[in-house]
Amino acid sequence: MISWLANTVKKIWMIQFVRFLITGGLNTLFGYGMFALLILINVHYVLAVLVAQICGVLFNFKTYGYIVFKNKNNRLILRFVGVYVITYLITIGLLKVFAIYDVNKLIAGAIILLPVSGISFILNRKFVFKNG
Repeated sequence: MISWLANTVKKIWMIQFVRFLITGGLNTLFGYGMFALLILINVHYVLAVLVAQICGVLFNFKTYGYIVFKNKNNRLILRFVGVYVITYLITIGLLKVFAIYDVNKLIAGAIILLPVSGISFILNRKFVFKNG
């Protein structure tokens, strides 16, 4: 029974999208935690997202590169940063829309996590870690 369970977990782990979701959860906890902390100490949401993105880039580059895409090439960091610039702009745009409707910034940030994460996966797979 334990052997079957271990083999099943191993097979599931081999699926790239599953690794993305699990690693993304870890990265999200880190990034959203940073964002929430900054919002709670009254940092403007634009700056809060920027600081959270910058702090998360190095952490996420290693986790996504190695765990999800099996790629340790540090020279891809500029492409990875490019993806973060794009997702940063999308995040700011979406938060601005939620702000127009007076939605709490923490709730708005949580709502947009999934679509922005999906965009990040697609962009990373297509333009950054394309050989992984």
